[in-house]
Amino acid sequence: MTSPFPITIGVTGGIGSGKSHVCRLLESGGAPVFYTDTAAKQIIRTHPLVQEELRRLVGKEVYDEQGALAKSVLAAYLCRGRAFSRQVDAIVHPRVAEAWKAFVHRHAATLPRPAYIYMECALLFESGFNRLVDKTLLVQCPQEERIRRVMERDGIDRETVSKWMSLQMSETEKERRSDLLLLNDGHTDIRGELHRLSLR
Repeated sequence: MTSPFPITIGVTGGIGSGKSHVCRLLESGGAPVFYTDTAAKQIIRTHPLVQEELRRLVGKEVYDEQGALAKSVLAAYLCRGRAFSRQVDAIVHPRVAEAWKAFVHRHAATLPRPAYIYMECALLFESGFNRLVDKTLLVQCPQEERIRRVMERDGIDRETVSKWMSLQMSETEKERRSDLLLLNDGHTDIRGELHRLSLR
């Protein structure tokens, strides 16, 4: 029995887990990686229908006279609460899903078999994008190491990092929902782990 082609895998992990590092390793090995956050930002900046819908939802001032996104205006709207961010998600997420499907279709024709196509998505389960992939991979890291990484990376204090973490789905719940687990604690051989999981 042959495996479905291509095999799509959603890569997720809490802030500071190093999921982007793992994805860069996958890319260096020749695997296509779709970055949902990058795609969402591009869609918000350039998709005419999304721009029109966001102007109706947030206000005309969400884009300036030249059509450039006013990030502070959108951020202020999102910070009003989860109900407001859900409204923005309802506009943007379907287009990100379309971009992902196009990405898979584009790469599927050129990849050797067996092959994997990856989606990096911080909010993989929260967004429901886990339904768009065959398997899910959770990048894990001890909490103290995650806090240290984010403090160093963003130049912020421990309290702020802890607050950000509290807004995300719990590690226990993400682990329960994930098909595959990968430890990225700064000591584990990531390439070796990817081989062990048969992802390289």
